[in-house]
Amino acid sequence: MSDRLFIFDTTLRDGEQVPGCQLNTVEKIQVAKQLEALGVDVIEAGFPVSSPGDFNSVIEISKAVTWPTICALTRAVQKDIDVAAEALKFAKHKRIHTGIGTSDSHIKYKFNSTREEIIERAVAAVKYARRYVDDVEFYAEDAGRTENEYLARVVEAVIKAGATVVNIPDTTGYCLPAEYGEKIKYLIDHVDGIDKAIISTHCHNDLGMATANTISGVLNGARQVEVTINGIGERAGNTALEEVAMILRCHHSIDIDTNINTQKIYPTSRMVSSLMNMPVQPNKAIVGRNAFAHSSGIHQDGVLKNVQTYEIINPKDVGIDDNAIVLTARSGRAALKHRLHILGVEMGQEKLDKVYEDFLKLADKKKDITDDDILVLAGADRNVNHHIKLEYLQVTSGVGVRSVASLGLNISGEHFEAAATGNGPVDAAIKAVKQIIKRQMTLKEFTIQAISKGSDDVGKVHMQVEYDGQMYYGFGANTDIIAASVEAYIDCINKFKK
Repeated sequence: MSDRLFIFDTTLRDGEQVPGCQLNTVEKIQVAKQLEALGVDVIEAGFPVSSPGDFNSVIEISKAVTWPTICALTRAVQKDIDVAAEALKFAKHKRIHTGIGTSDSHIKYKFNSTREEIIERAVAAVKYARRYVDDVEFYAEDAGRTENEYLARVVEAVIKAGATVVNIPDTTGYCLPAEYGEKIKYLIDHVDGIDKAIISTHCHNDLGMATANTISGVLNGARQVEVTINGIGERAGNTALEEVAMILRCHHSIDIDTNINTQKIYPTSRMVSSLMNMPVQPNKAIVGRNAFAHSSGIHQDGVLKNVQTYEIINPKDVGIDDNAIVLTARSGRAALKHRLHILGVEMGQEKLDKVYEDFLKLADKKKDITDDDILVLAGADRNVNHHIKLEYLQVTSGVGVRSVASLGLNISGEHFEAAATGNGPVDAAIKAVKQIIKRQMTLKEFTIQAISKGSDDVGKVHMQVEYDGQMYYGFGANTDIIAASVEAYIDCINKFKK
């Protein structure tokens, strides 16, 4: 077995399935380039047959990155594979990722099929994909709940058909670490020709065991891990790339290497969080803002005497350098451009000038500007083409008085004004918006997050609005939390299907 572990990042495929986290093609290219700089071996760029947007993203990502393998997902369907092959035509290194469910519940209820027919379909899909590419990965969906003996038969058959990588997903996040590790070991010990393919893990976090299961799989012979930045993904998420990379870095006795440049972990985390409008929980391992914070007096005393008392990771090893994060109103364009470059954001002079203007306005309101603030500013132009824009907002609020909000909206060049009262300033402002936008819509979720700390901080607001039976997700960021709330609400409305 090789002591080299391949990192397969599916942030742009599985991670993007999170409701409200969809990226446009330009943003996907930005993330892909950052993943390349991070040292990811394989980038799963999308599911080409699912939509024209996904198809185009795979094409453009293939053009934008150089050395990582670009992977496209398919079902065990010839049309899926044809479309994936077409989308990968510009990739320097290409892989088709095809597969089918192998658990009895999938075979019976999803496919209304038999075990033997599933093996036939799996083999046919791999052989068909090999007509287009030399690198074919097969996934046995719901392998975590597939009986080991049958799973071994499937794996052996697809390797003989030409699969170069075999993915063993714990699709529902059900396995215990020992159970998942034993499953990998069973395949290593019982599959004829297992040495001709790489075994891959793909673990979900429904029970909070994704990383533990992944590491257990690696210790038992898996040599590829399928992960996402910040552990984002469907339902409770996927295994977090940063956690696997730092576990292997900290535990030298494991003696398994990755190609990850760990100093780019933190800026990559912040970029993905900002572009996908998905906050990183403060206590998130490795990249949460409290990951290296010590509030307990006993802990603080220990850290001051010797940092290794309570810290097993040097913050600089993951790209956190307190001396490099803070910018102020006295910082020039060059400093802002340099910081954006470190965070993986490149932009032309015209856009830099616009971001710098916004940066100075924010710096006048805030004492310190953080990386998250900068990323919010850099991504703010995503709303430029929206047909509804907030022109002004004035709110009167207090204790013992009714909140009143008046605002003006620009809708495709026309100006509208309204005023309303409410139970609070946000309620009043949203009611004023509703007076102008006369549609039956319901606010389903409303989340406020301060990026770092302090009353002068930029507040991020995430909203979920139901309209005409569909859910729409909106995002706003502003030092004024009421303005951020209105921006998030308008962001939802701008996404309504006409």
